[in-house]
Amino acid sequence: MYLKLTRRKFLDCPGTNSEDAGKSEACQGCPNQGICSTGIPVAPDSDMEAIRERMSTIKNKIIILSGKGGVGKSTVSTQLAFTLSRDKNIEVGLLDIDICGPSIPLTLGLQGEQVHCSGSGWQPVFVSENLCAMSIGFLLPRADEPVIWRGPKKNGLIRQFLREVEWGSLEYLLIDAPPGTSDEHLSIVQLLKEDLTGAVVVATPQSISLLDVRKEINFCKKVGLPLIGVVENMSGFVCQHCKKSSELFTSSEGGAERMASAMGCPFLGRISVDPRVGRCTDSGLSYVDAYEDQPVAVQFLSLAKSISFF
Repeated sequence: MYLKLTRRKFLDCPGTNSEDAGKSEACQGCPNQGICSTGIPVAPDSDMEAIRERMSTIKNKIIILSGKGGVGKSTVSTQLAFTLSRDKNIEVGLLDIDICGPSIPLTLGLQGEQVHCSGSGWQPVFVSENLCAMSIGFLLPRADEPVIWRGPKKNGLIRQFLREVEWGSLEYLLIDAPPGTSDEHLSIVQLLKEDLTGAVVVATPQSISLLDVRKEINFCKKVGLPLIGVVENMSGFVCQHCKKSSELFTSSEGGAERMASAMGCPFLGRISVDPRVGRCTDSGLSYVDAYEDQPVAVQFLSLAKSISFF
């Protein structure tokens, strides 16, 4: 009973900016009740103006999310960045905010690269003339160095990325987030606020994946983050020889498309399993450039087109 009451109070919290802060029934027993009830205004965030100025030269800021780990979110982020940057008139950036598990240096073929500082700030690492990236992986002494940080330190680094990195004028900044709905997600949403174009949520067909993806979609709705749509990764296996597709994972729920429809969220399409996607990602190569005539390349091109129309 206590657990149920505690959970209900947490969900009914009026928030620190509400007139009922510290005074409502939900506040009873909360350790922060005294602080909230004082009505002392929170000091303005001194970083916000600098962040707004940095982000003002970026047209579309898209965060790639998934409530579940292991669904290929970083692979989708990387290959989507490669695909968008095929148009040499479009400048694309990829920001890795998976602080404890950065994988973007590997997936873009940038392992061993370092961040350089100039008078205008941190310089992102370039893959090509119109594709660049930033990750904590560039700041670590070794690729296998663990990052053992609590939330405030993660938040501080994300602030630095947004405030200090000299992205220049970008058409797209893709933000690769870790699984879940925790520190990194709250930080990026709160710091960018209405500047975020929206979120792409990556799912796989299994029910266990869709369970967590629903939480991610509800997170977006609660924090006011627009949903660009859901993409179903690992959606069947495409034979390299006959190019026919067969299901690898089945779901009693009808997969990500039916889930997206039930939750009122756009469905952006499916990305099938092709082992060569994994090999390209491990080698920091663009799958679409290497296998342009393959069905999965067509799927990535379709996904990029869906996002460009948002």
